[in-house]
Amino acid sequence: MDMVANAIIGKDTVILQVFLAILARGHILLEDIPGVGKTTLASSLARSLDCSFKRIQFTPDITPSDVTGFSIVNFKTGELEYRVGQVMSQIVLADEINRTSPKTQSSLLEVMEEGQVTVDGVTYLMPKPFIVLATQNPVDFVGTYPLPEAQLDRFFMCVSIGYPSAEEETDILGRYTTGARPMDELRPVCGAADILSLQERLGEVYASKEVRAYVSLIARESRKHPSLQLGVSTRGAIFLLRAAQATAMLAGRDYVIPEDIQLMANPVLKHRVLLSAEARMRGMTAERALKSLIGSVQVPVKVP
Repeated sequence: MDMVANAIIGKDTVILQVFLAILARGHILLEDIPGVGKTTLASSLARSLDCSFKRIQFTPDITPSDVTGFSIVNFKTGELEYRVGQVMSQIVLADEINRTSPKTQSSLLEVMEEGQVTVDGVTYLMPKPFIVLATQNPVDFVGTYPLPEAQLDRFFMCVSIGYPSAEEETDILGRYTTGARPMDELRPVCGAADILSLQERLGEVYASKEVRAYVSLIARESRKHPSLQLGVSTRGAIFLLRAAQATAMLAGRDYVIPEDIQLMANPVLKHRVLLSAEARMRGMTAERALKSLIGSVQVPVKVP
């Protein structure tokens, strides 16, 4: 995390959330306005991990076969040969994913969920670890297409970077106006084997029955919350518990506590819920609705 922080100044919490998602085998959606460092964060992460990396610049004319690959006839043998798509890499930066059509966006559904692509009936496994870091601009920007709910639900976490503080922005200007290139100074600090080992250890973090019931209650209460038209899916509940396990592991604990759940609820759940029309008219946000929801759910006493 310290290596990435050399290029992304003052965003330690965001960097931590991204690393937690990686520990939990999750894909990350970086959502914010242009120019605050979404692509820089994704590229910095790739440089810090000794894994293969590809960047897909999503544009309106990119097709699903550009992403997943395609089959072509070898005229010498008369057989079909698979041409690897841009997604075939350990770390994939899906840059400005909501600038392409919904059809192309959907080409990532199978690969994100199953870790494989299927082309002309043949399945090709992705290398491990496999991580998609997608960036998107706000949906009210010109030239954007909203991501379908089914695809949003496949992202483990949604992170917003936000503007830097005055002091941080002054520091950024100092670094980038002297000819220095902080990205060039980044070096790998761990490799694929290290990541896979940490991911395997995540299952050893204990989540008691009371903690699991707490997560389930949060999900069930979200489905009848007055401000929410669409509540948390079962996949969302699973992801929340895995995020809490990653938080506990990074804190040096081998068990989950309710505070881990509360800490990760917003980044893991905010993109999975849909506000009701009335709530939107009142100026409600997903973050505020989730805060109200978490505050209304009884916290288990017996932990772990």
